[in-house]
Amino acid sequence: MAISVDYPELLDNFPEYLSPIRSASAAFLIWYLEQYYRLEQVEAEDAVCDQGGDKGVDGIFINDSNLTITVFQSKISHKTNSTVGDATLRGFLGTLQQFKSAEAVTHLMENAGNAQIVQLIKRSDLLSKIGTYELRGEFVTNIDLDHNGSSFLKHYGNDIKFIGRQFLIDNHISDERNLPKQKPATFDVYGIGVAEHVAGGDVRAIIAPIRARELVLMDGISDQSLFAYNVRGPLGRTSVNKDVVATINDSDKHKLFPLFHNGITVIAQSVKQAPDKIEISGYYVVNGCQSITSLYNNKEAITDDLKLLTKFIEMDPSSPTATLITEYSNNQNGVRSRDFKSNNKIQIRLRTEFAQHYDGVYSYEIKRGETPSEGESIPNEEAGLYMMAFDQKEPWGTHRKYEVFEDRHAALFGRPEVSADRIVMLRLIDNEIVNKLVLFRQGLIAKYKLTRYMIMYIFRELLNDDKKFNEIINNPEKFMRDAGLRKRFCECIGGFIGDIIVDIDVESRRFGTDFDYRGKVKDAEWVKSLASSIQKDYEKNVIRGRQDTFEMEWNK
Repeated sequence: MAISVDYPELLDNFPEYLSPIRSASAAFLIWYLEQYYRLEQVEAEDAVCDQGGDKGVDGIFINDSNLTITVFQSKISHKTNSTVGDATLRGFLGTLQQFKSAEAVTHLMENAGNAQIVQLIKRSDLLSKIGTYELRGEFVTNIDLDHNGSSFLKHYGNDIKFIGRQFLIDNHISDERNLPKQKPATFDVYGIGVAEHVAGGDVRAIIAPIRARELVLMDGISDQSLFAYNVRGPLGRTSVNKDVVATINDSDKHKLFPLFHNGITVIAQSVKQAPDKIEISGYYVVNGCQSITSLYNNKEAITDDLKLLTKFIEMDPSSPTATLITEYSNNQNGVRSRDFKSNNKIQIRLRTEFAQHYDGVYSYEIKRGETPSEGESIPNEEAGLYMMAFDQKEPWGTHRKYEVFEDRHAALFGRPEVSADRIVMLRLIDNEIVNKLVLFRQGLIAKYKLTRYMIMYIFRELLNDDKKFNEIINNPEKFMRDAGLRKRFCECIGGFIGDIIVDIDVESRRFGTDFDYRGKVKDAEWVKSLASSIQKDYEKNVIRGRQDTFEMEWNK
């Protein structure tokens, strides 16, 4: 969905960040960091100075993965037809000089008084990284460059990246769901007691026992769009679901159903009550997905006696309050941290990006139980483990997969480089690893799933200095979106992965039948030592002319 970045419509993109004590340009920069840098909301807010007067600096983001310090300046133009020239960019280039050395930054802090930039520098530990991290500037605005500005960047493009109107429009990925329209649903409550609860403001709930026959007529059950805001899709034959199905098929218990069932929660844009009916529109089930699905799949067994206590809440299903209700009300089947991240903006944007660039080839699963789209499905949990091994270089921690959606979610997913393209690239690497596991003569280590993440890490370390390999992993969008280049990538990496597996197999056989592969794969020092040994052997073989580099393989 196209966005408008013209003033004042631009402000409609980030109303949650606007405040009387925060400049509009600061709110704009927070939105930019969340939407385009893919940061979590807290990380985006922490990187920005709320007010002006901070020595020309509106924000600082330090990327420890690629060793960069990015200094931001953001401006909102109220005039659509205006442009940015060289004078503005020259001023920003001067601002960047304040970060050229630790001494310059110290001088900046000493003369900044109580400006927020001082706290931002301290909070980010910037001083310790000056000199070892690459310094870059990024100028963010809602208008484009003029000729003078373009000419200036031809000389200083390595120092300043310009983000303007066209970039914002062309590279925006919506975090809103693309959902089908539903027809209103009506429920008969003639002769039934109905309760109303007003929670304050415009929020109210109507609670009533509703016939199951009518609940299964709601739009969106078969394609699961009814459960878009629920934290999970249908989970199949869990113990709870088996009990629900057994009760549905036992008509003697239908009248008792509301007594032992937790009920259904429906959030709707509109809830209208008449003496004998309730009508809802713009509705979604946020608690009760398993029950509604079980009823739908066994609707021939439903009688008029089977009712479910249903709570209809009138509010925007995408609002923060609705999210809170969704999280707090889901506790009948076991809920995992991953389930609660299914409504996270980063995850929704990634799924949208997959649909844009890999439709029918790859899909991105963000919710347990959801019906996957066409193509090879990549669960977001698996993507997180890939990045823990490959990007964060910690394969020994992948057995703690719960961390992917708890403490480490922001560090793994909330980074500028995390995209559908990167996840597809990592999937291709993993697929090649799986294909080569037959080379293991030590069968148990081949079957141990954590071995794959260890190989992924060693593979990254092996080619760490290869120019072509780094070009691909730093710019996966240039290679992964083309089927021919994806195939070429797989052809090139297969041999390296096979050699790594042979080396690991020889090392593991050295320990004999008592080799504790489970413990070794989780031992950081052992894995690092193994990777270093394999890398040294590879480098010696390259120098001796016995092995080609990745770049040489690619250029064949």
